[in-house]
Amino acid sequence: MITKTSFNNHKYNWININLEDASELENFYEEYGIDNEVVAYSLDRNERAHLDYDPTTNTFVLIFNLPNQEKIDNHYETIPMTFIIKDMQLITVTNTKNQYVVQKIKHYLTKNESTTIFKFLFGCLFTITDLFFPYIEEMNFDRRKINDKLKEKTTKQNLLSLSDLETGIVYFVSASKQNLVLLEQVKTHIIYRTLNTNEKEQYEDALIEARQLVEMTQLSSQILQQLSGTYNNILNNNLNDTMKILTVLSILLTVPTIITGFFGMNMPLPLEHNALGWIIAIFISAILWFGLSAILRKILNYRYL
Repeated sequence: MITKTSFNNHKYNWININLEDASELENFYEEYGIDNEVVAYSLDRNERAHLDYDPTTNTFVLIFNLPNQEKIDNHYETIPMTFIIKDMQLITVTNTKNQYVVQKIKHYLTKNESTTIFKFLFGCLFTITDLFFPYIEEMNFDRRKINDKLKEKTTKQNLLSLSDLETGIVYFVSASKQNLVLLEQVKTHIIYRTLNTNEKEQYEDALIEARQLVEMTQLSSQILQQLSGTYNNILNNNLNDTMKILTVLSILLTVPTIITGFFGMNMPLPLEHNALGWIIAIFISAILWFGLSAILRKILNYRYL
């Protein structure tokens, strides 16, 4: 489906293409004189954020990352969206995954009907960047909730939930960094020299918002990594304590085994004909057991002070 909206006294047009069929997109690009290579960019859901400019056709292509509303394997991911400026027209290419952003763009255009084509573009990028923050706040809330559960009991399910959060924030960190690099590249591009003051101000607003997003995602990522490292250390310490206990028990259990094995040999032994010999053997084992346990306790306490 293709929708067309005019703004700023019909000087500019915003055309949104919502489709999945490559052939239809190729026909549209051919009609507007856009390179067919852009078709691959527009339909590739793994495309990295970048910009291209064709001076011969004066076509400005920009791929920008935005959050995917649907969770995949219990974590959020990001998807690209294509923006094309050609002949006083802003063309956006959406699909079922990123169609939700169209309503946000319409709302922005309604409030800024007299905007220019590039100010509209940078306003869209600012709006998309803002969409990331609620998801990051949700991740931070989930992180605090999982952390409280892990403090009570370190279970496998809670650790897997923490891992899902780490995976999601990695996607957001990567996407936000790509978006920031893209916006910084705009400033060094020839297009930037043609912008007026208002367009540059809107660009700076989008750039500042992108930098804030990078800082926020990186902070959330670092906190998650620290939490994950902390609980890994706790699990390792618990395992070490368990192994320490088992090692001590195995050493202590060798004492009665040695004593009883000694008296079980088929040869003349002291106390062999004594009716209380087995009690004496148990008494000797107990003395050696308590003596050895005291020695081990002192050694272990000294090592772990």
